[in-house]
Amino acid sequence: MDVLKRGQERFNIYCTPCHSRVGNGLGEIVERGYKPAANLHDQVRLSQPISHYFYVMTHGYGAMPDYAAQLTPEDRWAVAAYIRALQLSQAAKQADVPAGTAVKSLSEIASEQSLPASYAQPWTLPASAVQAYPPVTKEGSPAMAPANPADPAINIPQTKTTAPGAAAK
Repeated sequence: MDVLKRGQERFNIYCTPCHSRVGNGLGEIVERGYKPAANLHDQVRLSQPISHYFYVMTHGYGAMPDYAAQLTPEDRWAVAAYIRALQLSQAAKQADVPAGTAVKSLSEIASEQSLPASYAQPWTLPASAVQAYPPVTKEGSPAMAPANPADPAINIPQTKTTAPGAAAK
C-alpha cells in the first residue's frame, strides 16, 4: 500500500495536468486548448505491461516528455503500479470489495476532504476538443511493435508523424 500511495501522490503531481486524476486523458491541458493526453483506460493502454508505463516515463513518447529528472526509478515504478490499480478500479464491482470494507461514493469523499462538489462529477471533453480530436476506436489504434528488441515486453505504438505544414515523405 505504501508503494501505491506514493505512486498516487506522484501521479497526482506530475500526471494529472494531462491525464486527469482518473486517467482519462482529459486533464487541465484540454481546457487550455491542447490535444487530449492518452486515455489510460483504452484497450491499447489496458493491454500494455506495467513496464510500458515505466519506459514512457523514463524516455517520453510522442508529445509526452520524459520524466526521468522529476521521478526517481522507484517513483516511476510506483506510478506505474498506481496506473495499473487505477485501471483496475475503473472496472471494479461491489463484489470485488472484501466483506466488511466500507465503500463511500466519490461525492462523500469529496465532501469529507472539503473538495468542491464538481470534483465528484463526470469529466467531459470540451466540444472543441471532441471536434478536433475524435476518440480513436480499437480498430483505429496504431499497430503495436516492440520499442526495444532486447525487451519485447515493452511495447510502444509505432506511428509516423509529420511536422505541421510539412509534406509527408
